[in-house]
Amino acid sequence: MIRYINYAETVVLVTGGTGFLGTILIQQLIGAGFQVRATKRATSSVPRELEGASAVEWVLADINDFFALADAFEGVTQVYHCAGLISYYPSDRKRMQVVNVEGTANVVALAAEHGARLVHVSSIAAVGQYKNGGDISEEDLWEYDRDQSGYAVAKYESEMEVWRGIAEGLDAVIVNPALIIGATAAPTGIGSSGSIFAQLRDGLNFYTAGSVGLIDVEDVARAMVLLMENKAIRGERFLLSNENMAYKELMARCSVYLGRPAPKFKATGWMLGLGWRVAKTLSLFSGKPPLLTRETAHAANQQMRFANTKIKKATGMTFKPIDDTLREICNRLLTT
Repeated sequence: MIRYINYAETVVLVTGGTGFLGTILIQQLIGAGFQVRATKRATSSVPRELEGASAVEWVLADINDFFALADAFEGVTQVYHCAGLISYYPSDRKRMQVVNVEGTANVVALAAEHGARLVHVSSIAAVGQYKNGGDISEEDLWEYDRDQSGYAVAKYESEMEVWRGIAEGLDAVIVNPALIIGATAAPTGIGSSGSIFAQLRDGLNFYTAGSVGLIDVEDVARAMVLLMENKAIRGERFLLSNENMAYKELMARCSVYLGRPAPKFKATGWMLGLGWRVAKTLSLFSGKPPLLTRETAHAANQQMRFANTKIKKATGMTFKPIDDTLREICNRLLTT
């Protein structure tokens, strides 16, 4: 078991405290004895797991509201920036630029002003691809192309705000998580990892040719805290990924835990292309967001493999077995 140093005098700020990752991070921090200040928007609710937690101070502050956010930074020495918008709908591109890029610029400016140490949650979407088919690492640089999602562009540009701050003296570390999974992920929404498993439970019978890096949300939070505590690490990025897995294998494993046959039909590129176009047309008539978009169809066939050597060497952490996480997700789906 990894133990955290308890800084009794430290004021810790978590942005996006009501989100999937933010909630787990706060639980780990207060479990280690930290006093936490967390931001939430007026439209967000305190997670059930954190209701009544005396070690958490909730502050109404949108990261795009500079002055409300400035109040939340008073006395802060450590900042975990988890807030952000995940979406693969083309209609959300501009909104993601505002939330992810401009919001991060506010966090960076205030962290620099207060001399606070920052751990910024970026994404593997902001990392480049290895050119010879090997595992992607921290050294692979992002390059723009027309097939990249609006989310990837926004996360890359928000990460650039942090690198700019680092160049100007900000004490910061960046983490780039792969697909974050866990039993408490929302089972709906095209940007939610939980929706993959919920669709499988509900009868999905197709798999795609792509592969993905997976990591438990608890491991992401643990890595962030360990990096925050190691003051010798600054101005660096760390990929956070546990296991690389083909979607076919992922669905086969989960099907066992869900007690159903594994998907047996392969969704080819042309099928996915037709699928997102049909989904878009149907959404125009129904007024509901499409279940498949051009961006998610493209991602479903990508072969993605990520290295985790750097984070293991820097922290010494071991990862939770990914099958344990998959079993927990499926058990929860079967009881809800």
